[in-house]
Amino acid sequence: MSLFRKKSLENLLSQAEDSEKGLKRTLGATNLVALGIGAIIGAGLFVRTAAAAGQAAGPAVTLSFILAAVGCAFAGLCYAEFAAMIPIAGSAYAYSYVTMGELIAWIIGWALIMEYALGAATVSIAWSEYLNRLLGGSIPYEWCHSPFESFTDAAGVHHQGFVNAPALIILLALTLLLIKGTQESATVNAIIVFVKVAIVILFIAIGWQFIKPENHTPYLIPADTPPVVDQAGKVIADYSGWNKHGWGGVLGGAAIVFFAFIGFDAVSTAAQEAKNPKRDMPIGILGSLVVCTILYILFGHVLTGVASWKDFVDPAKGKEASVAYAISTYMTGYGWLAQAVTVAILAGFSSVILVMLMGQSRVFYTMSHDGLLPKAFSELHPKFRTPYKSNIILFIFVGAFAAFVPGSVAGDLTSFGTLFAFVLVSIGVFILRVKSPNIERPFRTPLAPVVSVLGAIICFAMIIGLDRQTLKVAFIWMLLGLVVYFLYSRHRSKLKTPGEILPRASDFE
Repeated sequence: MSLFRKKSLENLLSQAEDSEKGLKRTLGATNLVALGIGAIIGAGLFVRTAAAAGQAAGPAVTLSFILAAVGCAFAGLCYAEFAAMIPIAGSAYAYSYVTMGELIAWIIGWALIMEYALGAATVSIAWSEYLNRLLGGSIPYEWCHSPFESFTDAAGVHHQGFVNAPALIILLALTLLLIKGTQESATVNAIIVFVKVAIVILFIAIGWQFIKPENHTPYLIPADTPPVVDQAGKVIADYSGWNKHGWGGVLGGAAIVFFAFIGFDAVSTAAQEAKNPKRDMPIGILGSLVVCTILYILFGHVLTGVASWKDFVDPAKGKEASVAYAISTYMTGYGWLAQAVTVAILAGFSSVILVMLMGQSRVFYTMSHDGLLPKAFSELHPKFRTPYKSNIILFIFVGAFAAFVPGSVAGDLTSFGTLFAFVLVSIGVFILRVKSPNIERPFRTPLAPVVSVLGAIICFAMIIGLDRQTLKVAFIWMLLGLVVYFLYSRHRSKLKTPGEILPRASDFE
């Protein structure tokens, strides 16, 4: 049996058009843009901005955001072409199945678990942490940490984690919402997006009047900037490296803030639920990127104008402390805004979890339709027409991780899964342009193949730039995926015979 047998594009398109018994087409362009913003704007905006400014770019972090956005735009344009041309749930998995064959599709489907499922678990753990912080630490340590975490307080009392209950609760609530319906989920997401974007805009609007021009001078970190040491004499920032000052620092900053853009690809998983995917998918993917890029640039400009970039050098300042510090120190009378930032982060986390859970269930839905996963993952609720069994199974898996495993275990695995998907989607656009140049493309990636080639190269370079431990764990995860494929999925694929045509859409029901 061929490991690279491909789906028939024609039959795949007919499957996408047969919506009588499949997923409901309820999402418009506005819903899709909101989904993209919901997935992109999390705590990354508040954390990565200060980190990039203090460690590499200085006030020029705004230029770093522009460079990172360009890199994302390459992949985003490729996603937009595929999503408009093949409007089916499954995203990068489905695109790879058509262009590069079953084995590659399985590999990317397996990798997407790291982006969506593992990402949702990790973010839910962070959500629990921020909720406890907002409540003044009133949640007992035992009930908001995993059994593998412990600490001894100032009074010498030892505390051992038992279960991360808040993380489990938010996952359950959002899972039930997803089971209820895609439109309902999109509505709640839109409300959450409105709240967090409103707080970001408030900070930009209010903070603008507190900008000090001298904080933006010089705009690039000078090459002769001395290293910064803490009270113990430990170097916490060294600007001698080529990517730590000047234009090199702008590039270094771009690598840091790039991960604040991750999530827009989740929009493509909802293609089969879009009312008019040929028009709305490119708008959803690229529109959310544009909106978030503008907000990121303005946010970076205000943050480094209100406070000097040197205030953000110490990475030990807490997660949102950089923004809260700038507000409480330099924006007199606006202490309430610092609290609002924590609310915005909680809202950001909530929408990220929602979209990640939705994206993973849609990838599983399509993989199950193809026979690569058990049938339960593609069974729809008789009333709501959502993949409810997939949502339930996903909750059990993600919930177990969130409740009993420390968030630090995930590391940058989410980034690996995302970048790997970006690489294959970019390559896939190039392959399909060569092999099937006459297929109708409602949206065409401009400057092809330059954009797709650059997208693949840039994202692959970022994968290489991940730390070795992350790459080792990712390699082990991918090996496990191959074992599952050869022992189970390969023999149950609906393309068991080389060259066999994909069954009609009605055969999937």
